[in-house]
Amino acid sequence: MNYHHGLTFIIPEESSPSNQVYDAAHLYLPTIHLINSSTRTIRVTKTPRRETVKLAIESGEQVPDTFDGIDLNWLYVVEKHPSGCVDRRFELTFQKEHKDKIMTFYLAHVVRRSEAIKQESKILNLRNINTYDEVEFEHPATFETIAMEPSLKRKIIKDLERFVSRKEFYKKVGKAWKRGYLLYGPPGTGKSSLIAAIANYLKFDVFELELDAIDSDSELKRALLSTTNRSILVIEDIDCSVNKDKENRFTLSGLLNFMDGLWSSCGDERIIVFTTNHKDRLDPALLRPGRMDVHIYMGYCTPSGFKVLASNYLGIPDLDCHSLFGEIVGLLESTKVTPAEICEELLKTNDEDDDEDADAALERLVDFIKLKKLEGDKPEIEEAKKQKMDIDVNNINIFKRETEEERRQEMDVKVNDDIENK
Repeated sequence: MNYHHGLTFIIPEESSPSNQVYDAAHLYLPTIHLINSSTRTIRVTKTPRRETVKLAIESGEQVPDTFDGIDLNWLYVVEKHPSGCVDRRFELTFQKEHKDKIMTFYLAHVVRRSEAIKQESKILNLRNINTYDEVEFEHPATFETIAMEPSLKRKIIKDLERFVSRKEFYKKVGKAWKRGYLLYGPPGTGKSSLIAAIANYLKFDVFELELDAIDSDSELKRALLSTTNRSILVIEDIDCSVNKDKENRFTLSGLLNFMDGLWSSCGDERIIVFTTNHKDRLDPALLRPGRMDVHIYMGYCTPSGFKVLASNYLGIPDLDCHSLFGEIVGLLESTKVTPAEICEELLKTNDEDDDEDADAALERLVDFIKLKKLEGDKPEIEEAKKQKMDIDVNNINIFKRETEEERRQEMDVKVNDDIENK
């Protein structure tokens, strides 16, 4: 297109914070005239879980568009520098007289369409803030498939729905529109699966932040700014990362400001999820509302959680009627077994019989939990033996002291008798 009085908007890729218009253009342009008379190359990709191929614009390609009778032209440019840095940008060109309408309405239209496209396609992204690696988020976990007490599931879903529906309320009370969750408990209890279920339920992108790779408070701020609206920021094993004694690291004060300071208000509808295996090791300042608003204990497998796993892995819809269910319930109530351990056992098959039925799988699981219980009881048995030995030793010592005292008294009496006789 030739524009005698044209104006070009430069829309660069940015990371801290991300350029919302640039990100929106990547989703929007493939849905309009991506393949046109001037097109020479198109990038085509497909992931295993995606049903259709994905088209994307290549450097140097142009895409025309029309908005409210206005002709526009998009150009995608990728520049590689000798230093190894790569600059990416879109150039949007149109008649200068339409600049107000383009700025006020068209760009907002592109952003809205991109959000709708993301919701329609249900495509979520997983991005590592430290390395800038990004892939499509394809974790299959949902609230229906995770092993968790039904009442706790309902509580979490209700809290999430209330959070995303209260934009005006947060604005009214002068509070940043964000929510903090702490998932704590032993390893293998489903913390990562719950994060995935939340992301899939809300259709939020997921950002992963490795605190060990953060060297200063300012870098921590840049990491926060690189996240987008409607996203989940995940910080795993926070108890292992907060080390106030290590030099050239972010400070506890910097982390607190990151969680609820002025910089935390840069963005809307964001969730921060922290995980830890040891809640007791965290500084109390981290745990208060406004930083970690909701604390969720992820414990060992319960009978209700096992029902979900049995349905998922063995296809047993009504486990209550199974002859082994009562025994399994009793074992789970007296044995510490994680959902991950249960899943691993249910995944196993008999090497001699690939068509192993559900009954055989449950029998093998019962044997596994019994062995687990026996191993768990050993420390208690050893402790009881030790205590008994300590009691026996004390009794022996008391008996020795009493015997020595009796002998001494007998000797004193004999000496006194000898003296009297003399």
